[in-house]
Amino acid sequence: MTPLDLRQHYLEEVFRQFRGYKRLAEGAIAQLKDEDLFVTLDAESNSVAILMKHIAGNLRSRFTDFLTTDGEKPDRNRDQEFELSAATTRAEIMRWWEQSWEILFLTIMSLSPDDLEREVTIRGEPHTVLQALNRALAHHACHVGQIIFLAKHLRSAEWKTLSVPRGKSEEYNAQKAAKQKKP
Repeated sequence: MTPLDLRQHYLEEVFRQFRGYKRLAEGAIAQLKDEDLFVTLDAESNSVAILMKHIAGNLRSRFTDFLTTDGEKPDRNRDQEFELSAATTRAEIMRWWEQSWEILFLTIMSLSPDDLEREVTIRGEPHTVLQALNRALAHHACHVGQIIFLAKHLRSAEWKTLSVPRGKSEEYNAQKAAKQKKP
């Protein structure tokens, strides 16, 4: 694989990974009742709604004008991302969520392999585009994991798994192997 091919492959893979984390989060969110979105486990915990608001704020800030402005936009108030008013609705949260992911995906699709070595700033600190993308992917993967954990906790016995069901790994592997053997 040539360096150009590898860089293009990286852009495709980071896009695929982000899309996968978005799908996982949405699979968990879809299982929650509206009121469940706002449940916190204790005073120091975040609700799914707060995590979604924070992800939305972070994605919007980091990926709006990604190559030309600092990733920490002057109009971002990160602390407010961890607060919700009593009037906040699921529809409003979903709107923030969709808009921010759209910004991310359009930004990644606009990047060329040569852009990976360009420098961007986040809070005044220089990063290559590759570093900034990896940083964002890791950050959002952690928060998606939190969303899944909370949703699974809240749904308990009603939870529908987002991956291979517990106790079904051998069956899953056998089915996958059988599909690969078909011509």
